Formats: sequence, C-alpha cells, structure tokens
Amino acid sequence: MRDPLYSPKAPKQTVSITLNSDLYAKAKGAGINASRVAEEAIASAYAALHAKALAEELRASLAAVSAYAEHHGSFPDFVRAHYETPSATGDAAAADDDAV
Repeated sequence: MRDPLYSPKAPKQTVSITLNSDLYAKAKGAGINASRVAEEAIASAYAALHAKALAEELRASLAAVSAYAEHHGSFPDFVRAHYETPSATGDAAAADDDAV
C-alpha cells in the first residue's frame, strides 16, 4: 500500500488566496465550496508534480542500471551463464562433475 501524499486528517489552516471577484460570487451563488475546490485542485496539482518527479527518478535509475549492464554485463546473463549445462561438445571434467 502506498503512503498518501499528504494527511487528509491534518487540521485545516486558514490561508488567503486572490480570486476573480465575479467568478467567486457566481461560484458561491451556485453553492460551490471554494475551499473544497481549492484543496482538491491543489491536491491534484501536487499529485501530478509528485508523479512527474517520481517518473524522472525512475528514468534516472533505469539509465544507471542500463549503464551498469553495458559496462559489466547484465545480471540475468550472468546467472544464465552460471547455471548453463555443459554443451554437447563439453569437456569431460564437466561431465564427470555432473555424474558425482
């Protein structure tokens, strides 16, 4: 389970924002809760910013893994080579070890 980006149960804080007065009056007249809308918009913008930062971090990590694999070889190739069975033309010592 992922950690939430912020605590929804944190206490509310009074802040001051500047809005178009006509827009605010019409929204208030229509029953729109400006505080709720602002909080949801900020949460959405923060989530998008967080997702973008996470994607960049993942891109950087994948680039580092790719650079490592180019320089040292890939881990799956290393494991495959380690567990490969001797070839059909393999040496007798390898075949003798398998027989033990």
